[in-house]
Amino acid sequence: MSEDQVTETAASSSKGRPAKKDAKANFFARIALFMRQVIGELKKVVAPTRKELINYTLVVLVFVAIMMVIVSLLDIGFGTVVSWVFGGIAPGDR
Repeated sequence: MSEDQVTETAASSSKGRPAKKDAKANFFARIALFMRQVIGELKKVVAPTRKELINYTLVVLVFVAIMMVIVSLLDIGFGTVVSWVFGGIAPGDR
């Protein structure tokens, strides 16, 4: 497909804001800019409601409990297989 067949989109036609000429600003100016950006981002944060927080907490606790069960079963299974393969005593024989 040649370039004259490609239509120009709004995003590609936008020139955007020109880059600043002084890329290496003063150290303290860069820190001040960073802090302004951090404060701007923190203003966008929305704290969860009490109901959402309880829901998120329960989801995490259930997930952790399920993962504990899976890891425990795998540990017991692999331990039994290793004991059987290497001729040790099985956990049930103790």
